[in-house]
Amino acid sequence: MLEYLDYEDGKALRLTPNRSLSWEGNVIFFGLIAVVTLIVAVGWSLAGAWMILPFAGLELAVVGYGLYYTSRECHRQEVFVLTADSVRLEKGIDRKESEWTMPRHWVRVIMEMPRHGFASPKLMLAYHDTRVSLGGFLNPDDLEEFVGFLEDAGIRIERHHPAGVWWL
Repeated sequence: MLEYLDYEDGKALRLTPNRSLSWEGNVIFFGLIAVVTLIVAVGWSLAGAWMILPFAGLELAVVGYGLYYTSRECHRQEVFVLTADSVRLEKGIDRKESEWTMPRHWVRVIMEMPRHGFASPKLMLAYHDTRVSLGGFLNPDDLEEFVGFLEDAGIRIERHHPAGVWWL
């Protein structure tokens, strides 16, 4: 998802993955799964199949971890700031974890086209030997809009097409 931010010295965008559920929604979903699983597990254990309980607990732990990990990764964000003389990229989940600043006139974006039509292109911000992945979680429509924003801002886009056939 692209969000245009107010920035007095230039242009700024916040890039985030699409989220179908909020954190509260994930907690409610996990609670419903846990209630149903525990009702079934306790019912079977009262019927004499007590070995169901540890496996139900293990199942809930794995599902809970999967929901937590997915929800945390969906809160990842990248802030792309474009000023008159620099390009800055900030990445993080809850806070800024890493930052790159590069001179605008020497920066380019490398767009690696996929081998087949089922994948999205990969973007990398490049300056000399430094290459940083950019917007790897964007859907195809958001990626197209972001590339259009970069081209309109005067950032050079280098499209690299893979050699060979798609199934190799």
